[in-house]
Amino acid sequence: MTPPFRRRRHAASWADAEATRDHTDGRPTSAAQVRRPSRRVVLGGLLLGAAAGTVAELLTETKTARSFRARFPAHGLVTNEYAYRHPHDPQAHTSPDWSVTSGSLFARDGDGWTGPPDVGNTGPDSARHTDSAIFRLVTHRRDFGAVKVRTSVCPAPPVITQRTPAQDWDGGHIWLRYHGPQELYALSFRRRDGLVVIKRKVPAKDASAGDGGNYATVAERRHTFPYRTWHRVTAGAVNTSSGTVLLRLDIDGQTVLAAEDRTPGPLLTPGGVGLRADNTELLFRDFTALVPRG
Repeated sequence: MTPPFRRRRHAASWADAEATRDHTDGRPTSAAQVRRPSRRVVLGGLLLGAAAGTVAELLTETKTARSFRARFPAHGLVTNEYAYRHPHDPQAHTSPDWSVTSGSLFARDGDGWTGPPDVGNTGPDSARHTDSAIFRLVTHRRDFGAVKVRTSVCPAPPVITQRTPAQDWDGGHIWLRYHGPQELYALSFRRRDGLVVIKRKVPAKDASAGDGGNYATVAERRHTFPYRTWHRVTAGAVNTSSGTVLLRLDIDGQTVLAAEDRTPGPLLTPGGVGLRADNTELLFRDFTALVPRG
């Protein structure tokens, strides 16, 4: 597979948003539920000035032995949803670092790549379909508490498929404190609607949420950058002594959104980190999870 856009060096600008097209354990519960949005509320508060700077102070640049850096081969399939569901199949492409609960993860010139977004059964090799219209990538590791995730991203404009019509949240998102598909933080860096968003997802208390979880918007604002250009994205989370979680999203060296989640519940505890893409072809490189010293 060859991407429809070429590699470029980092461009200036910073970005966007979050999502709600989820699978339960990586599987769509039905065609109608795949695109069904969870209920959303706005909570918490934006952090400005010194408060936003607290996140930077607590999340230092120092790497430790517990930090993580993604490495990919030059080309080929890394892993996919088939391997997630059939880890013991000798034909499955498993990864020591990653689980793909939906879609396919490829390597392209040493970068990570979703492949062209479509829908369909990937099989062991993702030869006919990527199923990456709904792309979900998370580390096997679940010990990232205070963490700063950095990566460079090159998203293409969102598309649609017969199973995934256009939604506001179509785009790219970083996951922090991933406990499972119904419990995580999502920091959206480029959305179809031009918003950057920080959201918390918790398990649904009833059957009204087709994806098994409800998103709560912690903070949002408008911010975009051009598609098909490279941009540096950083997402961080750190606990406070008062039992809240500070969250921050930077794009190309500029803080575009910072907020405090005052009711994090189980998300005070460590989890995985990863990427989500909806209806969006995404190239990414230099994915690093930095764990501060202390």
